[in-house]
Amino acid sequence: MKDIKKALATLRVLAVEQVDKAKSGHPGMALGAAPIVFTLYTRIMNVFPDADRWINRDRFVLAAGHGSALLYAVLHLSGYGVGIDDLKNFRQFDSITPGHPEYGLTPGVDSTSGPLGQGISIGVGMAIAEEYLRARFNKEGLPLIDHYIYVLCGDGDMQEGVTQEALSLAGHLRLSRLIVLYDSNDIQLDGPVKDTTTEDTAGKMRAMGWNYLFVPDGEDIGAIEAAITQAKTSDRPTLIEVKTIIGVGSSVAGSHKAHGSPLPSEDVKRMRAELGGEPFTIEPEVYEHFRAAVYERGRKLYQEWEKIKDAYQKEYPEEYETFVSILNDDFKIDYQKILNVTAEEVKATRDYGGEAIAVIGKIHAGLIGGAADLSSSTKIKGSSGNFEPNNRTGRNINFGVREHAMAAICNGLALHQLRPVSSTFFVFTDYMKPALRLAALMHLPVVHVFSHDSLAVGEDGPTHQPVEHLTMLRSIPNLTTIRPADGYETALAMRYAMENKDGPTAIVLTRQTVSNVAASVDYPSFKKGGYVLAREEKKIDGIIMASGSEVQLALQAQVQLRERGYDVRVVSMPSLDLFAKQSAAYQKEVLPSEIKVRVAVEMSEGAHWYRFIGSEGALLNINRFGASAPGKQVIAAYGFTAAHVVEEFIRVINKKS
Repeated sequence: MKDIKKALATLRVLAVEQVDKAKSGHPGMALGAAPIVFTLYTRIMNVFPDADRWINRDRFVLAAGHGSALLYAVLHLSGYGVGIDDLKNFRQFDSITPGHPEYGLTPGVDSTSGPLGQGISIGVGMAIAEEYLRARFNKEGLPLIDHYIYVLCGDGDMQEGVTQEALSLAGHLRLSRLIVLYDSNDIQLDGPVKDTTTEDTAGKMRAMGWNYLFVPDGEDIGAIEAAITQAKTSDRPTLIEVKTIIGVGSSVAGSHKAHGSPLPSEDVKRMRAELGGEPFTIEPEVYEHFRAAVYERGRKLYQEWEKIKDAYQKEYPEEYETFVSILNDDFKIDYQKILNVTAEEVKATRDYGGEAIAVIGKIHAGLIGGAADLSSSTKIKGSSGNFEPNNRTGRNINFGVREHAMAAICNGLALHQLRPVSSTFFVFTDYMKPALRLAALMHLPVVHVFSHDSLAVGEDGPTHQPVEHLTMLRSIPNLTTIRPADGYETALAMRYAMENKDGPTAIVLTRQTVSNVAASVDYPSFKKGGYVLAREEKKIDGIIMASGSEVQLALQAQVQLRERGYDVRVVSMPSLDLFAKQSAAYQKEVLPSEIKVRVAVEMSEGAHWYRFIGSEGALLNINRFGASAPGKQVIAAYGFTAAHVVEEFIRVINKKS
């Protein structure tokens, strides 16, 4: 017991010393929730620091990411690649111990977190992935996949709207491998939780289909362990509410002053003096305790699993090959046959997108996802039936009208090495933005397919007609946004999305039908984001560039301008993001710098076009909300006709001359 007390005290002191040295951070949770984290790592979780990406490890998501100092301290003590110098560099530039945990930066961190609510939703995604893989691959006596997802959240997480969405879906799906530990300290940044929230947590959780457990004393490690052990026997997801004291042991314990500011330096010095030793020092017996409880225990579990894996590979070689292909995201897909697109077809690009996902899903056993109650409209649906309690191998997730949770859950699926796809109307990306941003930050290969991309939505009116949304998505670093012109480009967009392993891809599709105009495009040209679709006949007078359905307007305008004696080049620009990354030489090849007469056409706010049209060009865009009327009428009223494009081109060329 003495060793446990010293180990726990060391964990706490290491956490607050990081905050104290950085003069920045959140010490309150680090102190109050330390027994929860200590119990998880030393008594519950199956992890092995030398294999921190082991597929069958238990996952830990620190949803309350502001408690990062506590996580870094336990990772160091447990033998992960987080050294004492890393702890001393907490919240400093170019360190591996940033203010909030970042996936891919710090060994042992299973997810980026910080924006409250995201972590719980990510945990739901991980739990879905675990259920799918376990059902898909486990054989009697060979449990290839058998682990739990642990999430540590706080009062703020529980207040977020996305949390309610995710908890509701998790309860409905009976994700019994998901265990959420709620650091319930009754304090948030501005004051007591009772100032903002009065609700029956137990009743709410049970009403949503969750198992609820309560630990009255957050210092009681035995009670925390017993609650987690009990949670593992439930056939439902479990929330364990643990009553803790924020900043326990400090002069500001139980106060909001302990939340987001360093403790008084006297408190930190006193805590260190009570523990003994100099700042950032750890006694050998503490290292030994953590090494035995985490590292050595984990090493044995990992070695046992390796034997299971080897036996599985020998007995079920084909299934093992599929398993490895999922983990490596490596399936042989003949993208030339992904769609049987013909020049004569007239379809909405959403139809081509749905067909593509259906074809890919039959080949790629890791492709999983669905729509936010809109699959009949967006045409996106996963394979093998619905994922539900009686069909864990189904890969179509009925997310319901939960767009924000859908995007965040997809992040959890991707972190668990599946390839998620989500879908909704483009205008509802407003609900998804925080999760889209986190996917980009984590470089997760999530595929988002958005339909109903413009004014052409028509009668549903301005609430459902995207205007500023392309600009928003294009502004997110590391998110690739593609708006294909037709079936050919849609097929290539799907190929790009599946081959893009370094970040999320958003594919933006039409509701209205379009003609197939890009039969000549090849993949190398397409993935550069912009290419010459229709060349000038002789000497170029100007360039019309467009994305999506407006490419057809550009081509129609080219014909009409030719009849008036103007020789025009048409550039299809499905992805401004990708085109902006190309070499200056390629950009000049497509958009010769000496050609100043340039017109860009897009039914969006369009701010990102200005870098390509130059100071003398023109942008035919939208700078106001839409209207409720038949789509063709709205499009014409807002000037998106070939005649208006011609008029704008002539205005620019006349101004130039």
